[in-house]
Amino acid sequence: MAADSPQPLKIITGADSLGCSLKDALISHLRSLNIDVEDLGTSSYYTIGAEVGRRVSAANSTSPSPEIRGLVACGTGAGVSIFANKFPGVYASTCLSTGDAANTRSINNCNVLAVSGLFTTPESAIQILDTWLSTPFKAPCPASNNAPWSSEISEFLDNSLLEMPEIGQKVDTNIKEEEKETLSTCSLCCLAKNRKLDEIDLIPGGSMKILRESPTSAIVRFKAGSIEPAHHHTFGHDIVVMKGSKSVWNLSKKVKYDLGVGDYLFTPAGDVHRVKYFEDTEFFIKWEGKWDLFFDEDLEVAKTEIEKEADDGFQRVN
Repeated sequence: MAADSPQPLKIITGADSLGCSLKDALISHLRSLNIDVEDLGTSSYYTIGAEVGRRVSAANSTSPSPEIRGLVACGTGAGVSIFANKFPGVYASTCLSTGDAANTRSINNCNVLAVSGLFTTPESAIQILDTWLSTPFKAPCPASNNAPWSSEISEFLDNSLLEMPEIGQKVDTNIKEEEKETLSTCSLCCLAKNRKLDEIDLIPGGSMKILRESPTSAIVRFKAGSIEPAHHHTFGHDIVVMKGSKSVWNLSKKVKYDLGVGDYLFTPAGDVHRVKYFEDTEFFIKWEGKWDLFFDEDLEVAKTEIEKEADDGFQRVN
């Protein structure tokens, strides 16, 4: 149990392929300390960083017992930290030394530790983890020359616990109402602002705007409840969800993907896939070659299959 935790501690972990071995070593160490661990496994740093962040954010919004923290690992520790930090109440830091761990716990009240699978040995990572577990908020640390913080800085740090969650939530009251709609903190979303998306005639509820050609990229929007009947392309394509949520059934591989904000998916050329949108959804898509679309079922068949929740035999990926 962490020295500064008056209640039991649970840690949610995950890694990409470059951080998996280090994550597993740290899980073994945590369990040797009798700390409860929930391992979400291995995925891309986009997906696993976001999922750990989402889980820690949701848990801590309800003042849980046990306390919930996160541990993420990728090649550098930077990518998983970036995506974990997309969620309210998550303070993820990449730590390459015990000094980093002590500083971020003392100053930032860091609740998600990110580590580097390429540049940190298991022995060093265990020392970093132990420091992160045992350092309380506002404790003496290298940044304070290992002395107690002054009363002025201590008061600032206390106030930061209230102020940090508000960052990005407030809108300038001097901004006109019609301008508020165009505000966005996401660079991908900004690409789509003030652009008119053209309707996708073949699929009701969809619209798309090409951003560049060869390789081609586009912003795509679908209205809540829209369905893409099973179809395939002669090209593979990458997507990143920017808003909303969707499910993709890859009928060729018998895998179902449930995607939310920040999630990434690659669908290979020729793979037959069906899609449903549960909210108004936007995503960024990139592909090689000329756009094409070949339907493998009609819309009514797709609706029937989805209503039946025909997931039997599908591996489900969140």
